[in-house]
Order: sequence, then structure tokens, then C-alpha cells
Amino acid sequence: MEGLAFIFIVFICIVGFFMFLYFVPVGLWITAIFAGVKVTIGSLIGMRIRKVPPGVIVNSLITANKAGLKVTTNELETHYLAGGNVPNVIRALISAEKANINLDFKQATAIDLAGRDVFEAVQISVNPKVITTPKVAAVAADGIQLIAIARVTVRASIQQLVGGAGEDTILARVGEGIVTSIGSAQSHKEVLANPDKISKLVLSRGLDAGTAFEILSIDIADVDVGANIGAKLQTDQAAADLKVAEARAEERRAMAVALEQEMIAKAQEAKANVIQAEAEIPKAIAEAFLKGNLGVMDYYKMQNIQADTDMRQSISGSGKPKSE
Repeated sequence: MEGLAFIFIVFICIVGFFMFLYFVPVGLWITAIFAGVKVTIGSLIGMRIRKVPPGVIVNSLITANKAGLKVTTNELETHYLAGGNVPNVIRALISAEKANINLDFKQATAIDLAGRDVFEAVQISVNPKVITTPKVAAVAADGIQLIAIARVTVRASIQQLVGGAGEDTILARVGEGIVTSIGSAQSHKEVLANPDKISKLVLSRGLDAGTAFEILSIDIADVDVGANIGAKLQTDQAAADLKVAEARAEERRAMAVALEQEMIAKAQEAKANVIQAEAEIPKAIAEAFLKGNLGVMDYYKMQNIQADTDMRQSISGSGKPKSE
């Protein structure tokens, strides 16, 4: 039992020792002292309690102190608790100072908290960045499509990094400028002969206004000839006109057929009326005989007239004689 108690006490001592080293980073405190940075043990313990990694703060403070930057522990802790990238801000401040770029700690932290990489922004401010646009298709006045690719050289504008538009806006504006420039050309040959006119026109429009970048140059990397849009549109228009004409012709044909059918129906109706009327003639003759209004001689005289009429029609060829 005594052996188990001794082991338990040793275990508790070891755990307590490591917990002490965790909450009281003596090694980090010694490193800060030798680096000439004033950090108290109480500050380090407070960082642990506030869930701020002391190593990040102290190492960043040492780096800033060696570079001659005046920052405090509280400023670094505040930026870390706000969700910022403390080491990145320190690197950006050092790079800006070496490159004689006006950038203070407050501005750098604001840029970092805005979601931009402040260190990369400083690097782009020193070494301009080249952005390649996607293929931009535009049609000249003669109907020929041109496909252009441009390379935009930009430099980060430190003062516009907070609230300024990003690369997507630059690409959209450059693409719009290319479309406008090509569209204003009378012939696609003018653009192919002088592609630098596009870059000059686009560059003169001040496309970097309100963005986080300053456009240094716009170079047309490639211009290819696309489809003949004008001819295609004319072909499509001709096909559409043909379909309209065919539809109107079909409408007129349908109306003519309907009119013909109507005339045939009227003729058949008239013929039926004639046949019906002829069928009433024998009845009328019989009724006339019964009433004494028609005699036998009158009937034969009518028959002779009808026969004479049939003979005349047969001779003239205008009709066939009727058989009794």
C-alpha cells in the first residue's frame, strides 16, 4: 500500500510540474529577457488564461523589437483576440519599413481584419503583380468576332486595401474596356494591325478607381479571329424571313382551299335545289291535268318545245339532248 501511495504522489507531482510549466512558460520568459523584451510572468499566465498562445505573442514581439518596431504586448493580444494573424502583420510591417512604404500598426491590423493578406499586399506593392484576363470576345463594326487576352500589371494600393475592390473587379473592368474598344473599331483588321490601341484606350479609362490596386500597364497578349457574327446574323435573319414568307403562303393557300370548298358546297346546294325543283314538275303537271288547267295538246306542245330545245343544244354542242 505504501508503494502505491508513493507512486500516486509521484504521478501527481509530475502532472503538477507540467501544468506549472504550461501556465508559467518559464522558458519563454527567459527567451524574452535575453532578447531584450520586457514580459512579466504574470502577463504570460494571463495569456494562458485568456487562451492566447504566449509563444505567438512573445515571438512576434521579439521579431518586432529586433526590427525596431514599437508595438506592445497588449496591442498584439488585442489583434489576436479579434481574429487577426499577428505574425503576418509583423512581417508586413517589417517589409513595409524596409521598402519605405507608409504603413503603421493600426492600418496593418485593419487590413488584416478586413480579410486581406497584408503581407502579400506589401509584397505586391513592392513587386507589381501580373493578372491574366480570361478570353474576352467582342465584335467589330464589320461583324467579325475577335477574342483577346490581356495581361494587367497591378500594384497594391495600401491606402485602398480596406474597402477597395479586388482582382475580380479589375478583370471585369478590363474586359468591359476591351469589348468597348473592339466594338468601336470599324474593321477587325484595324485591331489586328494595332492591338496596342486597345491597351491605350482601356488604360486611359481609369479602371483602378475604387479598387485596392493601381494599374500600371495593360498589355494585349493575344488576339484571335473568331466567327463571322455579322454573316451569321444575316443568315439567321434570311432564314427567319423565309419561314415567315412560307407561313404567309401557307395561310393564303389554306384560305384559297377553304374558299374553293365553300364554293363547291354552294354549287352542290344549288344543284340539289334544282333537282328538287325538277322533281316537283311532274307533280305540278299532274295536278294541272286534274284541275283542268292543262290540256293534252298543251302538254304535247310543251314536249315539242322541249325536244326542239334539246336538239338545238345538241347541234350547238352546248349540251346533250334529254331523254324522256
